[in-house]
Amino acid sequence: MSKRTNNFLSDAEREAVIELRHAMHREPELSNAEWKTQERIRDILQRFGLDGAKAFHNTGLYIDIDGTASGPKRSIAVRGDIDALPIQEQRQDLPYRSQVNGIMHACGHDVHASIALGTALAFHRMRDNFAGKVRVFFHPAEEAEPLGGRTVKEEQLLDGFDGAVGFHVSPDIPAGVFDACEGSITKSADQFRINITGKMAHGAAPHNGIDAIAIAAAFVNEVQKVVSREMPVDDGAVVTIGTIHGGEATNIICPSVVMEGTIRTRSPERRTLLSQRVREVAEGVAAMHRGRAECIFRTGEPPVVNDGEMVRRFRQVVHDTLGRDALTAKKRAAGSDDFGFYAACVPSLYFWFGTRTAGNESLVHTPTFAVADDLLIPTTELAVRYVLDLVSP
Repeated sequence: MSKRTNNFLSDAEREAVIELRHAMHREPELSNAEWKTQERIRDILQRFGLDGAKAFHNTGLYIDIDGTASGPKRSIAVRGDIDALPIQEQRQDLPYRSQVNGIMHACGHDVHASIALGTALAFHRMRDNFAGKVRVFFHPAEEAEPLGGRTVKEEQLLDGFDGAVGFHVSPDIPAGVFDACEGSITKSADQFRINITGKMAHGAAPHNGIDAIAIAAAFVNEVQKVVSREMPVDDGAVVTIGTIHGGEATNIICPSVVMEGTIRTRSPERRTLLSQRVREVAEGVAAMHRGRAECIFRTGEPPVVNDGEMVRRFRQVVHDTLGRDALTAKKRAAGSDDFGFYAACVPSLYFWFGTRTAGNESLVHTPTFAVADDLLIPTTELAVRYVLDLVSP
């Protein structure tokens, strides 16, 4: 990555960013169990004179940095997630590889948290240069329920804020390149469970029973028409059946089946409609076959929706700092991120930063994923410059 970014971090702050990244990667912790990570971050903050960090969602942490300059006061939140994944790392070439069996930072959250730390340290030292407030979240449980983002929304931790900034590694983008698009850039992620009830009978006399497996099979086929025939092509809607459980013997008509799946869309407006249609198809198919269907939904994260003005300002900062070649506007993810809860509360920007280098081409959520250390400081300094632009209108 080019080093044309301004030097917003001191040498000691740069060392702390790398220190945290290595420590988190060596000792990864799963969602809702990030106790050591929380204490490690608190200790580093206190070492630099940042006291008063507050816990949230049990294992998370946030710190406020109040500017002391005069002028308009704007409040901006920055999020760096901290949880890891249940994947066995296969990168023996990394001196800081995971020392915890079956757990690794396979989604770059060690990198995200380290960038957030550098942002907090830089703004603490530069507090005489801005008038507003920067709140840095070290965000737990992005990967698994109960989600940290839901707590941010429910506990109103963004009340009174003017905006929020999130970011994510992207191994399908070359190192040194940033991507930011206006509008929905991830999908919502809701879960469902369908209990289908039929009637048991001998397998040789199916007319005496109601076959729950036949009902489930019909549902799997019919529900895909909701996507292919009722959703706009550019919506990116997905209905996936992930599990099916039912039946006990080859010669018994199955009386009950349980199915679980996920519903995803980029459209906040069509999100409710998709769940409604899944329910209607399940109940309708079951009734047509003389059975019953009970549908249970669990609402997950909303889509991440980027604010147009925040995207424009970010792209200008990247252009001025790194040049036009460091910008793209292509990436819209098929997955989800609970930063969507932040974006549902305040105008937000979620940007991707490229991490693909020789030897680091593996995608996220794989055992060989890795990010080069030398990307951390330039990316942190770009983030600091952008947030400083937001709090100093």
